[in-house]
Amino acid sequence: MILGVYWYFKFPDHLYNFQFFKFFPGYGGHADNPAELAAKVQVENADDFIGKLEELKGRFKETYLHLNIDGNNLIINIGDYQLFDFHFQLAEEIEELLIRENAELIDSNIPFSIQSSKSYAPEREEFKNIEHRFIQMVGSDFRKSNAENYAARIDCNLPLQYKQSLIDDLSQICKEENLNVFYYNDFDFKDHCNLMLFFSNGRQNKEAVQKVDINSFGSKVRQLTQKYPLYFGHFGSLKEYPLQGPHAELIVDEEYILNKK
Repeated sequence: MILGVYWYFKFPDHLYNFQFFKFFPGYGGHADNPAELAAKVQVENADDFIGKLEELKGRFKETYLHLNIDGNNLIINIGDYQLFDFHFQLAEEIEELLIRENAELIDSNIPFSIQSSKSYAPEREEFKNIEHRFIQMVGSDFRKSNAENYAARIDCNLPLQYKQSLIDDLSQICKEENLNVFYYNDFDFKDHCNLMLFFSNGRQNKEAVQKVDINSFGSKVRQLTQKYPLYFGHFGSLKEYPLQGPHAELIVDEEYILNKK
C-alpha cells in the first residue's frame, strides 16, 4: 500500500507546469472516476514514438498508462484515484519526449477516431484486505499546492499515565514499518486520554516510492494492547472528543500534510 501526499480533486499548483498534458480532476461520490492527466498530440511516426514511450514507462512501474491511437494522432492518458508525484513526473518525462519528437498539440475540438488502443498496467502488489478493523484509511482536506494526504487512522483511549510510553512505542513501530509521518490529536480528562492517531508518508517521488504493509503495521499496534490497558475507539462523550493538536512525532513535507492554523 502506498500512503502519502497525492492529488485527486485539484491540480498541484506551483509544482508542475505542462505544455501538452491537461489535468482532469476526479469527482468522487457517485461519479467515482479517477483523476487524469491527458495529452492529445500528433507525432511524426506513431510506432517509433510508442516504442520510446514504452521504454520510458518501464521506469515508472507504479503508474497506469493508456493510449488511444488514430494514425499518428494519440491521446495519452495517465489516471488513478490518487495521483502521486511520480504520476506527474511521468507526465513531465513524456512531455520532454514529445518536445524532442517535434510533436504538436491537437485541438480538443478536432475529431478523433480511435483505431486501436494500448494499456500498460501498473505493477501493483496483490490486493490484500485490511485485517484490523481498528484501522481506517482516510484522506485529508487541501494543504499546500492543493495536496491531500492518504493516511491510516486509529482511534483509541487509555489511562493518561501510559500516554507518552504508547506514543514512543508507536514511533518505533513507524520506523520499523516504513512510515515517516506520525501525528495525533488528543484530549486529556481526569486520569484518562482519548487519541486520534494518523500514520502516513510524505511526497512519493519516482526515485523512492514507499510501500507499507498495513497488516504488519496493524499487528504490531494490536500487540500493544497486551502491554497497555489500551482500547480502540473513544471513551466518554463528544466533549472529550480528541481535537487538541495536531502533535507531530514524525514528520516530512509538513506543509503538505498538517494544518496548524
